[in-house]
Amino acid sequence: MGAFLFSYFFCYNLQMQELALYRKYRPKSFDEVLGQDHITKVLESSIDSGKVSHAYLFVGSRGTGKTSVARIFSRALGISDNDLYEIDAASNRGIDDIRELRDGVRVLPFDSKYKVYIIDEVHMLSKDAWGALLKTLEEPPAHVIFILATTELQKVPDTIVSRCQVFNFKKPTDVILKDMILETAKKEGFKMDASSAELISILGDGSYRDTLGALQKVLNFSESKNIKREDIENITGAPKTTLVNDFISAIAEKDLESGIVTVRNASKENLDMKLFAKLIIQKFRMAIILKYAPKLEAEMSANLSPEDITFLKELSKKDKEGMMRSPSFSILLEAYQNIDKSFVSELPLELALIKILTKE
Repeated sequence: MGAFLFSYFFCYNLQMQELALYRKYRPKSFDEVLGQDHITKVLESSIDSGKVSHAYLFVGSRGTGKTSVARIFSRALGISDNDLYEIDAASNRGIDDIRELRDGVRVLPFDSKYKVYIIDEVHMLSKDAWGALLKTLEEPPAHVIFILATTELQKVPDTIVSRCQVFNFKKPTDVILKDMILETAKKEGFKMDASSAELISILGDGSYRDTLGALQKVLNFSESKNIKREDIENITGAPKTTLVNDFISAIAEKDLESGIVTVRNASKENLDMKLFAKLIIQKFRMAIILKYAPKLEAEMSANLSPEDITFLKELSKKDKEGMMRSPSFSILLEAYQNIDKSFVSELPLELALIKILTKE
C-alpha cells in the first residue's frame, strides 16, 4: 500500500510539474480571479439573489479570463460535468452545429438545475448559424443558460447582443501582471526581481495566458533559480537593455547617427521592432517622470533595477538641450503605432529619430 501511494503521489507531482502554468494556476473560484472585480461581484450577486439571466456575453481580448470566469460561474451555480457544454465556434460554426445545439437544449438537465452552454469565439459563427442561435435566445428554455465569449464584439450581431447581459473584461494592469509573475515564480521555487517580472509582463502583452506562457519558457530554460533580466532576454530573444538604453541616450545626447546605428543593430538581430519600440517608450516615460518629478524616485525604485535608476539619472545630465520632453514622447508613440503599417519595420523608429533630433 505504501509503495502504491508513493508511486501515485510521485506521478501526480510529475504531472503537475509538466502541466502548463496557465492551466496549473487557472482560477478555480471568484476570489482567485484577478482584475475583474467589476464582473465577479455582479455574477456572485446574481447567484445569491437568484436572478440569473438566460444569456451572457463575455467580451475581451484573448487571455483575459473569459472562459475561466464562465466555468467558475457555472460551478458556482452547481452545474455538474454532465450539464456543462463547451463549444468552440471557430470549428463548430455552421448552421448544422447550431441546429444540433438547439435540439440538445430541449432536453432537461441530467443532475443540475440548469444546462450551461459556453460558446467560445462566438463571433466566428456563420450568418445562418447566427439566425438559428437567435431563435433559441428569443425563446430559451427555462433550464438553459448561454455564456457567449468573444474577442471581437463588432462581429456579433446587434440582435444577439441585445438579448445578452454584456460583461467587458479588462486587460490586466502591469502591476497585476508583475505581482502574478512574482508570486507564480515563487511557488515554482524561483526568485525574480521586479525589473525581470516587468519584462515578462510586457512579453505577455496584456494576456494572463500569454504572460504565464512566457514565464514558463523562462523557468523551463533558466540555468539558475535566481532569474535576472539578462536571462529573460537570452531565453526569449527580447531586445537587450543595452540597445534600449543606446536608443534613448542618442535622443538625450542629440546624436542622430548613433540612434540610427542602434536601430540598424536591432534589425540585424532580427528583433521584434514593435516590442523594441514598446520597451523604448516605457523607459523613456520613466526618464521623463524621474527628470521632472524626482520625488517619485523611491516609488519607481520598487519597479526598476538599481542599474536602471542609475542610467535614468545619468540620462537627465546628458539631456542638455531638453530632448527628453513630451513632444518626443508623442513622436515615439506615433512610431510605435506605425510599425505594423510599414513594409520596412525599422523605418518608423528611424523617422522618429529624425523628427525628434532635427525638428523636421
